[in-house]
Amino acid sequence: MFNILKTAVLMAAITALFMAIGAMIGGRSGMMIALLVAVGMNFYSYWFSDQMVLKMYNAQEVDETSAPQFYGMVRDLAQRAQLPMPRVYLIQEDAPNAFATGRNPEHAAVAATTGILRVLSDRELRGVMAHELAHVKHRDILISTVSATMAGAISMLANFAMFFGGRDSEGRSHNPIVGILVMILAPLAASVIQMAISRAREFEADRGGAEISGDPQALASALQKIEHYARGIPMAAAERHPETAQMMISNPLSGGGLRGLFSTHPSTEERVARLLAMR
Repeated sequence: MFNILKTAVLMAAITALFMAIGAMIGGRSGMMIALLVAVGMNFYSYWFSDQMVLKMYNAQEVDETSAPQFYGMVRDLAQRAQLPMPRVYLIQEDAPNAFATGRNPEHAAVAATTGILRVLSDRELRGVMAHELAHVKHRDILISTVSATMAGAISMLANFAMFFGGRDSEGRSHNPIVGILVMILAPLAASVIQMAISRAREFEADRGGAEISGDPQALASALQKIEHYARGIPMAAAERHPETAQMMISNPLSGGGLRGLFSTHPSTEERVARLLAMR
């Protein structure tokens, strides 16, 4: 119930941002158009955003024939978690990472990069996939998928406001400085919304994943190894779609600055410390 409330709050906040930017672009009529767009985006995000994200990463669905060991691992963990079997995807990407998506446990998918399969041991990989299934079990995969889709849409709308300007309800042009501020602040506001709900979610998925796998040390080791290897391997798809970074088990974005300041992931050190304390 609490996650349903969080999803509703997220959609309301994103809709308000849409309307504010719409008002900047076209005054009152722009605000109403933005409201209609936001309602449509919320509907689309609920039903189809998981497929959009999987396409962004060119994820390929696998089964017991094409990836028997990995598929069997996910199936075993799903049974331990008392979850329906999710769809399983692989991403041809050297950077080690993984995520879960979907609107509910009955329509869930988990995806992992080929890089994470190479660098982690079977035990560590079980810990990672258990973490992703914990997201499914906690029903917060919808929140992350919707927020990724809507944050990307806000960034595009903010850029539109910058390059095409805007008018108030009287038809007067806005100060171009306002457009620049909207272009900068609107995506940051979307990031703050994501950050507010994402960091606590990661801690809960770590705890839940450790309980599903029965091996908190394995997940702790996996997180340390992922961070170590990811530093030297950029994840191109995540760099192109930074709004999806909060879906990953570990922050895939390179660079610091504002990206680091508004990171949706807690520090690896703190996550590892909490996992080791579960022993």
